[in-house]
Amino acid sequence: MSRSAHPAGPRHADVLTEGHYSAPAADLNVLDEKVWSRTVTRDADGALTVGGIGVARLAEEFGTPAYFLDESDFRARCRAWSEAFGPDADVFYAGKAFLSRAVVRWLQEEGLHLDVCSGGELTTALDAGMPAERIAFHGNNKTVAEIERAVEAGVGRIVLDSFQEIVRVAHIARSRGVRQRVQIRVTVGVEAHTHEFIATAHEDQKFGIALADGQAAEAVRRALGLDSLELIGIHSHIGSQIFDMAGFEVSARRVVQLLAEVRDEHGVELPEIDLGGGLGIAYTSDDDPREPHEIAKALSDIVTRECESAGLRTPRISVEPGRAIVGPTAFTLYEVGTIKPLEGLRTYVSVDGGMSDNIRTALYDAEYSVALVSRTSDAEPMLVRVVGKHCESGDIVVKDAFLPADLAPGDLIAVPATGAYCRSMASNYNHALRPPVVAVRDGEARVIVRRETEEDLLRLDVG
Repeated sequence: MSRSAHPAGPRHADVLTEGHYSAPAADLNVLDEKVWSRTVTRDADGALTVGGIGVARLAEEFGTPAYFLDESDFRARCRAWSEAFGPDADVFYAGKAFLSRAVVRWLQEEGLHLDVCSGGELTTALDAGMPAERIAFHGNNKTVAEIERAVEAGVGRIVLDSFQEIVRVAHIARSRGVRQRVQIRVTVGVEAHTHEFIATAHEDQKFGIALADGQAAEAVRRALGLDSLELIGIHSHIGSQIFDMAGFEVSARRVVQLLAEVRDEHGVELPEIDLGGGLGIAYTSDDDPREPHEIAKALSDIVTRECESAGLRTPRISVEPGRAIVGPTAFTLYEVGTIKPLEGLRTYVSVDGGMSDNIRTALYDAEYSVALVSRTSDAEPMLVRVVGKHCESGDIVVKDAFLPADLAPGDLIAVPATGAYCRSMASNYNHALRPPVVAVRDGEARVIVRRETEEDLLRLDVG
C-alpha cells in the first residue's frame, strides 16, 4: 500500500467547525520542546533522534514498543532540582514513578535521595547501592516484613501513615534496639486541582492522618512518647500533576500551625517538613509547568513566611519529585499497524502496544501528545485516536491528536513524556510482554530493563 492509498479521516477544516478540538500545530513536523526530552531532535532526513541516535536504528535494534530514556536529560533534571533547593533542603526522587537499578545509581551519583513505597522498591534501592540513610519509606499499609527490612537496613526515615503503624514501627525498632527516625504523614484538607483519583490530601481517602479533630496532634503525642521513635517532622502530599502553587501555600500554613501546636504543648520544635511532590509536567502543548528554581523559591518563601508568623525556626524542607524528573525524559516508540478512517469522526490508528504499556489514559483520562517520527510529511493533518492492540474498547493511548493524513502501516510514531508511571504500571494484559527501557546517551544505547519474553510468562505459570 502506498502512503496515500487508504481513505483519510476528517481533515483540519472539518474538525474545526465542530468546536471540540484545538487546531493542530502549524507544522506537524516541528517538535514541541516542552513535551520532549532535551536531546530529542530531527535529523537531516526528518527522522527523530535522541541522544544522537535515530529512531529507525533504535527500533531495529530494540524493537517496538519500547521506552527510550534520555539519560543526559534525566541527570540534568536531577541536578536542576538539587541546585534549586540547595544544601539546606533534601530532594527525594519518588521511586514509584519509575525505578531500576540504573536509575538508583544515577540518583546516587547526582546526589539525590530516594523515597520508596514497597518492599520491592526498597530491595531495588539497596541492591543498587543507595545508602540506606538516604532512603525514605512510604506506604499506607506497610507489612511487618517490610518494616523489619527497613529498620534493619537503617533507612533514614519511615513515614508513618496510621496510628497502628506508629505502634508497629515502634515495636519493631525496640526489638532491634534502635531508635528509628520517622515522620508523620498528615492530610491537611487541601484538594489539589487534579484528577479525583490522584488528589491525596483531602480527608476522604486512604493516606495519612487527618488534621481534623486533632488526630494528627494525637499522632504526634503518641510518637513523641515512644523511646524507640525519633520524630523528625511532618509530611504532607496534596496530589499529583499540579501546576498551581496555591494548594501548597494552604498546606504549608496548616502544617506549620501543627508545628506551632507541637511546640506549645511539648516544648519541641520539629526540625523537618516534607511537602511531598506532585508537581506537573507538560504532556501536551497546553501544559505549562514551572521550573525547579521557581518551585523551590515559592515553597521556601511560603514555609519561611508561615514560620516567621508563628515564631518558629524555619525547618529543613524536603520535596519528592518523581514525575517531574523522569516523566519528560522518555518517550514510547510504536509501529503503526492498522488504520481505520471513520468518515466525519476521526481515524483510528492502531499500534503494537497499548494499555499494557500505558494505562494512564484509560485509568486517569490522561492527555498525551503524539508525533510521526520515522519521517516528515507535507500532508495535511487529520484527527486521529491512537489505540492499542488489546481486546478492550478502552485501550486508548492518545485520545485525540493530529497526525499527517498520509500516515501508513509501518510508520513509527512516538508518544513523549512517558517516563513516569508507564513502565512502573505496565501489565501483562492479554499476556502482552512488557516493553524494555533503553537508556540513550551520547550516541550509545543500552537496555536497563529488558523486554519480557514468552519464556518469562511461562516460567511464572507453574501449572
